[in-house]
Amino acid sequence: MIDKQVPDPATAVADIPDGATVLIGGFGEAGSPIELIHALIDQGARDLVVVNNNTGNGRVGLAALIGAGRVRKMICSYPRSSNSETFPDLYRAGKIELELVPQGTLAERIRAGGAGIPAFFTATGVGTVLAEGKEVREIRGRRYVLEEAITADYALVRAERADRLGNLVYNKAARNFGPIMCQAARVAIVQVREIVAVGAIDPEHVITPGIFVDRVVAIADPAQESVLVARGEQYP
Repeated sequence: MIDKQVPDPATAVADIPDGATVLIGGFGEAGSPIELIHALIDQGARDLVVVNNNTGNGRVGLAALIGAGRVRKMICSYPRSSNSETFPDLYRAGKIELELVPQGTLAERIRAGGAGIPAFFTATGVGTVLAEGKEVREIRGRRYVLEEAITADYALVRAERADRLGNLVYNKAARNFGPIMCQAARVAIVQVREIVAVGAIDPEHVITPGIFVDRVVAIADPAQESVLVARGEQYP
């Protein structure tokens, strides 16, 4: 049995190198691993390719990572939200790249990566600028665009509970991209509110099996992005 526990966020992200592709969980605030992201800022890795549903809010979490100039390219569905302050300015200034992906397609590209499927055809995006340069094929009278799977060097994910073997339970909507990101990354790093004894989680309740998780760190009182944004806080 492999004990996946690490003592703190800094240790968890210490080996993420410059140029890594990093999947970061979260649907807006829900499931955003803020402590792991802040530890990555402190760690100093640069030239990152980050995959997330959006580009963060205010000047904390993912937005702070982008604002620190650590991200070369964002792959996401919603590059601008109600409190998106950092990414739009950098993008307009030509200081960060963007690959815009429809949300369902983004989820399926990550899921396919974790399942070992290199690419798939989807009707989403056909006839739009998002299909430019991609293979389009007619199947049974309907046109489909070929989308390539997404895999990553690391995933940063937030869950509610884990055991020391890395079996995960999520908190409702905070589950979002977490399970498929753990599967699609070479190294999955997860922050949780608590780490419980092996056997304390009902196997029927496990969403992400420990085989897909490499490191788990306990953050008993994780930061809430909306609270930090409302206070006008900035990291670091």
